[in-house]
Amino acid sequence: MRVVKHWQSRLGQVAIADIQFDARSRDDIPAVLKGLQYIYVTEAVRTKVFELLENSLTTKVRQDTGRPGMELWGIFVLATVKLAAQCDFDRLQELANSHLQLRQMLGHPGWDGDQKYALQTLVDNVSRLHPKVLAEINQVVVESGHELLKKKPSEPLRARCDSFVVETDVHYPTDTNLLWDAMRSLINVMGRVSEKQGISGWRQYQFNANQLKKKFRKVQNTRHSHSKDESQKEQTLARVRECVGAYLTAARHAVDKSKQTLAILMNRGEFIAVKQIEGLIAHAERQMNQVERRLINGETIPHEEKVFSIFEEHTEWVSKGKAGVPVELGVRVCVLEDQHQFVLHHRIMWKETDDKVAVAMIEETQKRYPELNQCSFDKGFYAPANRDTLDQLLEVNVMPKKGRLNVIDKAREASEAFQAARGQHSAVESCINNLEVRGLDRCLSYGRDGFERHVALSVVAGNLHRVGLLLQRKAKERLMKDKRHREKQKLAA
Repeated sequence: MRVVKHWQSRLGQVAIADIQFDARSRDDIPAVLKGLQYIYVTEAVRTKVFELLENSLTTKVRQDTGRPGMELWGIFVLATVKLAAQCDFDRLQELANSHLQLRQMLGHPGWDGDQKYALQTLVDNVSRLHPKVLAEINQVVVESGHELLKKKPSEPLRARCDSFVVETDVHYPTDTNLLWDAMRSLINVMGRVSEKQGISGWRQYQFNANQLKKKFRKVQNTRHSHSKDESQKEQTLARVRECVGAYLTAARHAVDKSKQTLAILMNRGEFIAVKQIEGLIAHAERQMNQVERRLINGETIPHEEKVFSIFEEHTEWVSKGKAGVPVELGVRVCVLEDQHQFVLHHRIMWKETDDKVAVAMIEETQKRYPELNQCSFDKGFYAPANRDTLDQLLEVNVMPKKGRLNVIDKAREASEAFQAARGQHSAVESCINNLEVRGLDRCLSYGRDGFERHVALSVVAGNLHRVGLLLQRKAKERLMKDKRHREKQKLAA
């Protein structure tokens, strides 16, 4: 049984509308909690968010039976605080159990110190929010922020669009260390499953893993020769091939042994373990093939055949040509920010480049915000078809052309509107930096679904933080006004 929010107040509970925050605090947590408070106390906004939260869980549960679970509002609060503070689950547990204003936002009375959150409870619940629903909640947050700024419905939105790489939690990949990742995972899984099922042959699986690791280290420590002496090069190459051959022989032996045990597990109906083992065997066989082709046969492995992590298979090798950053391991994310510093829309670019998403970003954003009539891009988004299509969708399409400009292009890019928007486009880097501070520097969530949820939550947290900052600014202005009024009264007295 799970509900959005228990409406019955408890003894000693502070109403969310009455929670007090320090207007002068520069920490991220009070700002995002202030934004959450505004969402809650504004009835129309709260109704929309609560309706969306009812559909936000990745697994459906019955509302009328079963043990009570965490409130959906509490899950949303903890998830946004986690991303806003860029903390892991250990720190989130400490905040949830000790931070006074956060516990008040979750509905706990100040004297109720015995109700604590277990670490696994937070991991299981915070990881259940659905990315598509979070995108809809983000639209509600952005619209409430516009209302807070007293934006008129007819006022046009002027946006800027750019992409950046969200790194995944992986190490630098090579053929040999990816093979070791697959083999150590395979051997450990086979050893634990065999112990549980009473299957012989894996009693010394930890020892066997260590022996394989020694062969892997020998491959790592054997360097290719840069000598001009051909005989020296041949000796070094022979030594490399010998070490690689021993490494591959041991890996193949472990894989063949795993296949024999896999047949026994299939007969016993251990289908969950079978699926995991089959995936690891496929990874190991692919890496053994690539190691042999590259290090023994001297082939060059085509880029499309490579996998850059066996744990985060969606990881891409991205080379954007940045100074000092030759390559990034992660996935591109495209964001579109308006003139009020709210992120209107984001798109995860699975195997896509900037020029492939320019039109889609505007079309998807205009479905949510029809008042969008201007957007600026950099040259990476340019394509003749993109510029022609966006000229029809936008009143002001600020897309610089690559290469030499003809007379018409020079006149277009010299216009006052184009130059003004182009001069403000670099502000999107501040938006990207803000999102990186909210958890998009490196995604620690597991899998493709976890990556999508992590990015969506970061965008929501960033916009809630922006709403909180606007409210804090108004509160500070009131404090300063009251202070000046008191000073005038003292002078008059």
